[in-house]
Amino acid sequence: MMMMAPPPRPPRPGVNTNLDPNPPGSISQKRIVSTPTQYQPSIPSRTHVRSMTVDRTSNRVPNEFRAPPAPVSAPTHDRIPERIPERIPEAVPVPSSRIANPGPTVMMAYPDATNTNRSKPYISKGVHEIYTKYDTRMLDVCGELVCTTGGFTRVWSLLDGELLMSLSMGEGQKGTAVVFKPGAHVDDEGTKVWIGNNVGELLEADIGTQRITDSLPNAHGRYEIIRIYRHLTKYGHWTKAEPSMSGGPDESHTPTLSSGPSQSFRVPRGHTFSMVVGDELWYATGKDIRIFKPTVDGKTQFQVLLRALSQPDTGEVISGTLLASDPDSVYFGHSDGKVSVYSRKDYTCQCIMNVSQYKINSLAAAGSYLWAGYNNGKVAVYDVTQTPWTVKKEWSAHENPVIKLIADRSSSYKLDRYQVVSLGADNMVRTWDALLQEDWLEGEMKRKDVEYCEFQNLKVLIMTWNAGASTPHSLRYSESDAHFFRDLLQSADSPDIIIFGFQELVDLEDKTATAKRFLKPKKKEGSDQERMSHQYRDWRDFLIRNLDDYMQGDLYHLLHTAPLVGLFTCIFVKADLRGRISNLSSNEVKRGLGGLHGNKGAIVVRFLVDDTSLCFINCHLAAGQSGANQRHNDVAAILDANVFPSERDPAVRIDSYVGGGDGTMILDHELCVLNGDLNYRIDTMSRDTVVTAVKQGNLIKLLERDQLLVAKRRNPGFRLRAFDELPITFAPTYKYDVGTDNYDSSEKKRSPAWCDRLLYRGRGRIEQLDYKRHEVRVSDHRPVSGRFRFLVKRIDPTRRAKAWMECHQLWEDLRAKEAHAEKYYYLTQVIGYDDATSERLIKEQASRKQMNRSPGRRQA
Repeated sequence: MMMMAPPPRPPRPGVNTNLDPNPPGSISQKRIVSTPTQYQPSIPSRTHVRSMTVDRTSNRVPNEFRAPPAPVSAPTHDRIPERIPERIPEAVPVPSSRIANPGPTVMMAYPDATNTNRSKPYISKGVHEIYTKYDTRMLDVCGELVCTTGGFTRVWSLLDGELLMSLSMGEGQKGTAVVFKPGAHVDDEGTKVWIGNNVGELLEADIGTQRITDSLPNAHGRYEIIRIYRHLTKYGHWTKAEPSMSGGPDESHTPTLSSGPSQSFRVPRGHTFSMVVGDELWYATGKDIRIFKPTVDGKTQFQVLLRALSQPDTGEVISGTLLASDPDSVYFGHSDGKVSVYSRKDYTCQCIMNVSQYKINSLAAAGSYLWAGYNNGKVAVYDVTQTPWTVKKEWSAHENPVIKLIADRSSSYKLDRYQVVSLGADNMVRTWDALLQEDWLEGEMKRKDVEYCEFQNLKVLIMTWNAGASTPHSLRYSESDAHFFRDLLQSADSPDIIIFGFQELVDLEDKTATAKRFLKPKKKEGSDQERMSHQYRDWRDFLIRNLDDYMQGDLYHLLHTAPLVGLFTCIFVKADLRGRISNLSSNEVKRGLGGLHGNKGAIVVRFLVDDTSLCFINCHLAAGQSGANQRHNDVAAILDANVFPSERDPAVRIDSYVGGGDGTMILDHELCVLNGDLNYRIDTMSRDTVVTAVKQGNLIKLLERDQLLVAKRRNPGFRLRAFDELPITFAPTYKYDVGTDNYDSSEKKRSPAWCDRLLYRGRGRIEQLDYKRHEVRVSDHRPVSGRFRFLVKRIDPTRRAKAWMECHQLWEDLRAKEAHAEKYYYLTQVIGYDDATSERLIKEQASRKQMNRSPGRRQA
């Protein structure tokens, strides 16, 4: 690490961060380099505060950036990221002789994705994206300016997208690290950049003149420079093949490449990630993390711990960051989608969070929110103050892997906004709102909806049944079967909405007939479609007759029917509710034969009751004991499909949809119920063992192996984790010998399973009252039903307008506080000013801003 001399800074209180490396009674620790090479005489060490890693991205493009093959209650309040502390305390270093303590066994945990917001947090002013037009793997940001390097080094304005500088790196050379050079004053920041290249050379470029103004040839021999770190006005740089560090201020207090004392140290090969934490360097090689403490004079012991920190159940460390709201912790992203958190005080691993199935290429921190950039091009934002963590947002930020995320601490001071900048392997630079303003406003309005809405409970009955190609006529052969629908309706307590979800109303086991339906020319499809339509009509008419016969005290209207190759959804509503329903729409998602055929898939129906959106999903997923992954994929495809028209009115989006959605996707809706033959089985048990457990009533043993419940516990990417399910207290509903109470005795002897399920998602506004199966023997599946209570709302426009104004005023107050905290952090922790100077600069900036406003606005 080469630490160049800093420009003059206002006086600040001294902080002694160099503790005695060998306290009494300690055992001296072995150094990696016993005698550091000293290029110039040492100078007194300068006290400093918290450090900042400026460049943390690896240049190993082929390997790192491959494309990825309950009671009803008001919703929780979306918080603004916690205000950054006025002063971030330095973590007290552990004596250098200390051996890393592995601590207790670290338990894996999963974030709560129930209320994830999917909207993209675009920045409100300036350009949202910049196309670099060349292969780009490195960038840095300083307020208005973003700099990228590779075959070219280019600088753009984030306000208007103008290209301000473009330098060719020369034949056979490319930039491999870049950082904005510090100025003598905070206002001078962003006038020059330092570039490290693949031949071990450091270059200084002036943005205004677009010229190279200084250079340091052979800074590390001919080895590629892959890192440049900033520590206040000091810098460190890092090579790939021969890792070393150097740095220190000279007598002129001006950071230059060609002068100033320096110091080099050797570290292990195999670097995968590193970052500066306080006055320490946390250095990762694969799973191992080593901690070093470099100094300019080389007198302090370089190696802090005898042993590397490591967690056996995690992948390689490839990213990391520090949260200002959690100064004692260091967060690392791993190649297997996990995040490990270490303490700066005692170096123990505090927790491991299994956040994704994808590689975490980059981490950044904004307030109390942790931003993660993934190998599939998505960015997710986590609130780490909750237990477990909550997924606040997740969206597709890039078409290719996310290479780097930077939370720009300078933007609050220089632009009066807080921005996060991302770089993707698609060579796109994109800018995001670090404060998540739109999310906050939506969350606050939903929290305050009790102030401007009238609420009503609706009773809802939902039945799901794989009918096995049976017909209404089939029910007449058994007295118990014949009374099924009568008993179901009369025990439902006069529901306001009734949903019947059928699967396999046609014989899907007849492979020949199924193939013919798929392959025959369209001109020959008429008779087949007519036959299928006739089956659906029979069931529709049968259900209407049952409602007329057994619900004589209530008048029901048929709201909607929807068929899909065996799937059939039929929805009835009470007559007095029909006039309150709007925006009715339905669609289908085919999953059979790679999404080409509807023998597997889903029917999706949505509508609004007053100002609340409801969505009902009737599914038939992939079959087979070993088909769990295919079922997971089916669920993901169904939930990710754009199945409905987009709602264009921003107010309606906030009022009637959730998660930043526009109504096009299932999870955009406030109240969702998913039913069907989900086909999830019981794993690692023989058929006889399962049957015996069922006879003994030992359902808990079986539910522990249920594929759906196991996936919810163990798979952070399982999409049904966003849904709730009432505890199952009934025997498996599949597979029976038709007409009997015996589980499958055929040659295949399929193991019993809970294939038929009801799951719901309502953010506290759905309450399930019961969950039971019914004894109907005409199919190899048993029907399952559930009674629900839905809370729906009606908005008062006048009161809503008042609440909206109050939310905006509250947001402006919170944003002002956050902006002051960010400016203070930037001036003290990044630039290095003392408290008094920082407060003075903030006040002067506010005064200039006030003077530049119009007289009328100043008086206001």
